[in-house]
Amino acid sequence: MLSSKHVRVFRKTCTTFLENTYVFSEKHVRLFWKTRTCFSKDFSYLCPMEKTKRYYEYGKFLQERFDHKVQKISINAGFTCPNRDGAKGWGGCTYCNNQTFSPEYCHTEKSVTEQLEEGVRFFSRKYPDMRYLAYFQAYTNTYDRSDSLIRKYEEALAYPGVEGLIVGTRPDCMPEGLLDYFAELSQRKFVMIEYGLESTLDKTLVRINRGHTHEESESAIRRTAAKGIYTGAHLILGLPGESRDEILHHADVLSRLPITTLKLHQLQLIKNTRMAKEFKEDPSDFHLYTADEYIELVIDFIERLNPSIVVERFVSQSPKELLIAPDWGLKNFEFTAKVNKRIEERDTWQGRLFQV
Repeated sequence: MLSSKHVRVFRKTCTTFLENTYVFSEKHVRLFWKTRTCFSKDFSYLCPMEKTKRYYEYGKFLQERFDHKVQKISINAGFTCPNRDGAKGWGGCTYCNNQTFSPEYCHTEKSVTEQLEEGVRFFSRKYPDMRYLAYFQAYTNTYDRSDSLIRKYEEALAYPGVEGLIVGTRPDCMPEGLLDYFAELSQRKFVMIEYGLESTLDKTLVRINRGHTHEESESAIRRTAAKGIYTGAHLILGLPGESRDEILHHADVLSRLPITTLKLHQLQLIKNTRMAKEFKEDPSDFHLYTADEYIELVIDFIERLNPSIVVERFVSQSPKELLIAPDWGLKNFEFTAKVNKRIEERDTWQGRLFQV
């Protein structure tokens, strides 16, 4: 059974099962799903999934860490990326158009405080008691001088009601000094670093002009988690040139890493991107999944995924005016409902095929 030492370590890190606790995960998760119950009330937080859930939801993760509702507010702090400005390449990632995930209030001519003000004003109308996490989302939010970066983070943290930071960045843009800052900050505030991995295959990373390797991704994740910081990862399912088996193998690779949360989303072809041009010129290397195909894919994926990893989302929704394909006509919550229904029909769960 779990020792008090392992329980304390897990509670302190709140990331994934560490190497010295992996031995418990597969056996106990199988037992958990057979009986649909946790071991005991005291150890319920070690069972990532409630008896009515078949994967570890992001909402559950937040409930375990906050005694009140929290909402992300996206911030565009005016950064760029090293594969845009010439440091590692030009033009950015071939699939990327930042307009697809930046809310209306996220404009670089507005300060961090002004963007937070507008975001809070929007959410507080419906949820007056809501607290907030400042989400530095657009481009690479650790790619600048450390003093400039920290000044913007601290500006966000000084805003009333903001309880922490989520910082989206690249695996090759996390200097040790900045990581030390986040480690210290995480002792008193919620801090999560989200790394855009997009693929675990170097051949794909080259093709989409990422400008970093998977080895760099693994290194950044391990360095961040080792300092006790929540560590997120982004992955795109269906990038050109990747077979179904290769896509599912991403789950095996990520399951061996100390990842707290995982965001999945389908490949979307977006206007004014290099990938859209590639697709128009030669669509033969692309497989644009139907909604039903993609539902089966993500369920197959999470069957192989370490059950201690939080599944934050399955899909991304781009503005219709920018989206070329696939257009499923589904909002994110509608798609998630379909996944939940299908996973019940298949009587499966996150980690069912997870191999230690």
